Amino acid sequence: METSWNLGVRIKQLRKQKNLTLKNISEKTGLSISFLSQLEHSKTSATLESFKKISDALEVHPSYFFNQPKSSRSVITRNIVDTLNATENRFIYKNLSGRMENPAFIPNLIILDPDANRGNNFSHKGQEFLYVLEGTLTIEVDHQLEVLHPHDCVFLDSSKPHYWYNRTDKPIKFLCISTTE
Repeated sequence: METSWNLGVRIKQLRKQKNLTLKNISEKTGLSISFLSQLEHSKTSATLESFKKISDALEVHPSYFFNQPKSSRSVITRNIVDTLNATENRFIYKNLSGRMENPAFIPNLIILDPDANRGNNFSHKGQEFLYVLEGTLTIEVDHQLEVLHPHDCVFLDSSKPHYWYNRTDKPIKFLCISTTE
């Protein structure tokens, strides 16, 4: 089972592999050293926003922490809607790229529980395509609010401040296809 403990351990392993200190990560993310230490030791959990900042600081896509060994052949992924990647922050972030080596884009299934969000506005390199499968997703892009319903989509420049959240009493399920270049 993918727990916040495993996430913290993986973050710590990668940080050490890259010879970075908690202070280095703190300076790159704006997150406190105390928070980062607690996260690595499973004493707290990450919001999607802080998780993304940490991934950017470690120069990996967030899906890195949930990936299985890579493969260069096509892989079918079955039963993708599970709770193995659930966090204590009420979201599921499931990488759908299988074990494809060096994918050109990263497809993710995201499920947000009622009143859940991915943190505050932030920006990063790349582009994102969001496609709503179920529920009503509220997004903010460059300080403009939009509401997306099932089968609505948006393509956005991730370098502009953006944010998404669930303002309903039902879970939202959507695809997020992203690039980092």
